Amino acid sequence: MGSILVTGSVDGIGQRTAAQLVARGHRVVLHARNEERAVVAKAALPAASGIVVGDLRSIEETTALARSLAAFGRFDAVVHNAGIARLDAPERELTRDGLESTFQVNVLAPYLLTALSPPPGRLVFVSSAMAADGLADLTDLRYDTRPWHGVEAYSRTKLLDLALAFAVARRWPGVLSNAVDPGWVRTRMGGDAAPTSPDDAARELVRLAVDVDPGALASGRYVSARDWRPERSRIDPLGDELLLRCAQLTGVELPGPGRAGGA
Repeated sequence: MGSILVTGSVDGIGQRTAAQLVARGHRVVLHARNEERAVVAKAALPAASGIVVGDLRSIEETTALARSLAAFGRFDAVVHNAGIARLDAPERELTRDGLESTFQVNVLAPYLLTALSPPPGRLVFVSSAMAADGLADLTDLRYDTRPWHGVEAYSRTKLLDLALAFAVARRWPGVLSNAVDPGWVRTRMGGDAAPTSPDDAARELVRLAVDVDPGALASGRYVSARDWRPERSRIDPLGDELLLRCAQLTGVELPGPGRAGGA
């Protein structure tokens, strides 16, 4: 029985991932953006071991969220599921930190939570095959000069999530760090026409978080049922650059391998 954090677990894939983990006997900590959504999450899954609250659009709140997680001790696994997609938005959205919101929620927040928390046994970053269309560069993250395009912005964050998962796997060899493409899923984000149910999508996240088959015990992998696969020669340099950029934006560096030595 493990202790597992699932971010963005009020509804959709995150909620079903948490529910499946609870059903298998694990201690699961939920995460919600605010207190109102926390009530909804706890009502949907009363058997969860706890719930933490923090808006990932804010560096201050994400930092406070990381501190609040200390009460639960070291997690056996963390599933970085929380994410937003502003695919049809006509213009960019800047957060109170002056950052583009899709990047801050989907990439910077999981980096910050990872850097500020004791290394878990496993990390699961939710990516997407849409990463295939993401730009492998970190210039103009705010879209100050580049024309805003919601689909491109989302695709880039999913590519950066891949790069982050692989970079952490290299930095922390004692931690299993992987990225997963859950597919096109019937959620608020995916829409009713999507072919994959949230329960089916959640099974792969659960497998990577707790199972002991050879695939689940590997690290630095991208798991997807779709055809696209990332080019490591493209992703690995991007990941190294991403760690530096995230450290600059947050003032928090990802610790070296010594901190993860007990994993």
